[in-house]
Amino acid sequence: MGKEPWLDDDEQKAWRSYLLMHKTLETHLERHLQREFGLSKSDFEILVNLSESDTGRMRAFELGQLTQWEKSRMSHHLSRMEKRGLISKESCDSRYPEIAITEAGRAAIKACAPAHAARVREFFVDVFGPDRLAVLGEVSDDIVEAIGKHCDTDCPPAVSGLNAS
Repeated sequence: MGKEPWLDDDEQKAWRSYLLMHKTLETHLERHLQREFGLSKSDFEILVNLSESDTGRMRAFELGQLTQWEKSRMSHHLSRMEKRGLISKESCDSRYPEIAITEAGRAAIKACAPAHAARVREFFVDVFGPDRLAVLGEVSDDIVEAIGKHCDTDCPPAVSGLNAS
């Protein structure tokens, strides 16, 4: 860890600015998804992952790894999406079913993805510009790597997500 337990004024300002930006952007994008397309951010995340899969199917635990959701959250959300016809649970060779995107799910992602991508471009990509965007990508990768190392070494299993429960 750093040498001081507290953030200095510049560090605190940068951290809080980042938090505000992240929350504002996420909330704005989610409101558009919800109001224009009837999808939550969570619906969108599941549909993106399934639509990008070669087969349009994934196991729930794979979706959990990609989304970093806990098992109970995944189970409840998939049940809600299934009731709405966006996904289906399909039998397979395993004890647990595969989660498959339905035609309604494909239609939903096809309808909202262009508008969502345009907003990400307008409020994120274009604001950063290519040079700062490249730096952001590198720094983001570094942060994810640092957290990964922490999870592999001195992070409690209940926090790192490495515990079996």
